[in-house]
Amino acid sequence: MTLPAVENDGGSVFPAVSIGNKRNKYQRMDSDAEDNHRSRSRKYVMACAFFASLNNVLLGYDVGVMSGAVLFIQQDLNITEVQTEVLIGSLSIISLFGSLAGGRTSDSIGRKWTMALAALVFQTGAAVMAVAPSFEVLMIGRTFAGIGIGLGVMIAPVYIAEISPTVARGFLTSFPEIFINLGILLGYVSNYAFSGLSVHISWRIMLAVGILPSVFIGFALCVIPESPRWLVLKGQVDKAREVLMKTNERDDEAEERLAEIQLAAAKTEGGEERPVWRELLSPSPTVRKMLIVGFGIQCFQQITGIDATVYYSPEILKEAGIQDETKLLAATVAVGITKTLFILIATFMIDSVGRKPLLYVSTIGMTLCLFSLSFTLTFLGQGTLGIALALLFVCGNVAFFSIGMGPVCWVLTSEIFPLRLRAQASALGAVGNRVCSGLVAMSFLSVSRAITVGGTFFVFSLVSALSVVFVYMLVPETSGKSLEQIELMFQGGMEMKGAEVELGDAERLVRKDQEF
Repeated sequence: MTLPAVENDGGSVFPAVSIGNKRNKYQRMDSDAEDNHRSRSRKYVMACAFFASLNNVLLGYDVGVMSGAVLFIQQDLNITEVQTEVLIGSLSIISLFGSLAGGRTSDSIGRKWTMALAALVFQTGAAVMAVAPSFEVLMIGRTFAGIGIGLGVMIAPVYIAEISPTVARGFLTSFPEIFINLGILLGYVSNYAFSGLSVHISWRIMLAVGILPSVFIGFALCVIPESPRWLVLKGQVDKAREVLMKTNERDDEAEERLAEIQLAAAKTEGGEERPVWRELLSPSPTVRKMLIVGFGIQCFQQITGIDATVYYSPEILKEAGIQDETKLLAATVAVGITKTLFILIATFMIDSVGRKPLLYVSTIGMTLCLFSLSFTLTFLGQGTLGIALALLFVCGNVAFFSIGMGPVCWVLTSEIFPLRLRAQASALGAVGNRVCSGLVAMSFLSVSRAITVGGTFFVFSLVSALSVVFVYMLVPETSGKSLEQIELMFQGGMEMKGAEVELGDAERLVRKDQEF
């Protein structure tokens, strides 16, 4: 609409005014402001997820580097096969104590400072291992490193899940798994890069390099905020609102999330609530469902043998026929690249495709690859064909793991538990994960000597087949639901409440699916 020019008493003329153009101009300004806020919000949340995941590089690096470093440690320190199993597998067992402590620690001092503590403890352990003159001192450093890794592994997914907007929670919560895979790849590359040094020096440099990622966590503490859900639990509502304003794209959405968090936190303050560990040990029917899903998926992630595949990939490929150590370490780099590539693919699919479809693809694919690897190692001998197929199936196994079971496991356990139980219940799941990892890693060589490497992977394939049934029977779809809505879903039944809850997020998903 345009108003005509008007002549006043003095003969001067006021220019014509286009009201429609001004309105469009202001609309564009509002739209630009919203776009800028949306862009800042996305970058800020991604930066938080990035820095919170740095501790997970430490676990991945340790897994990757130890697979090669142990070859040189055996020669330098003259350790036995049993000591080798203890050295490799003990990290997972020790880390469970860090995970157990992490739940209570993060509830007391906050998610952010628990990550800082994890980095400090790991640095201490890595430094001790790098200068260890004997197996005993090496194990002391291993103990510190394991506790630090246990703290870091359980807290990162919890923190990211609590700070992420609903529509991108799966994508962002899978960052820790990406960083684990990146750490594994860096460990493999480090093995190959330093393998040409003397036996006494090579493994020490390999382990010392692991200190570097934790140094960056000091910088991260200047960037990332505390979890808004923890802030609400501690009565710091205004600070929680500030964080939510930065991490959500719209102010009204931030207020909506704050209201949900306050409602969930109010239950914690009620007199009828039992202490956390008492409720975990004697759970209500709703919490029991959550624990079965969370603890079960964590255990299945490890008892299907992924850590055996990664830790002992040189041994597996040696069984297939590769004898040269340099070629063995080069082949493991291919395994690391495959694992990292497919976790990146999964990251972009986890919110759009959903958690459960990725788990189906992952568990079925792993079952087929594990069975095929077992068949190859048992019947095809050590010829060129056997080597090629063994490497193919090892890479296939880690690829299928990385596209589903790897990231989805940590996403699920960080989002299914109610606010008051989340940190310590997630810690319990991490304990199950680490115990199973340790048992597999500490027994693989002994079991392989008893029933052959091929027979061991046949057992893994049977367990992987059971994981397919577990996913079908018990794991719900949580994609597109806020953390508080997931709690309501479990209270109303695994699937019965799911459709009703999901409607609350439908408009946001339609609006944002293509934006994030």
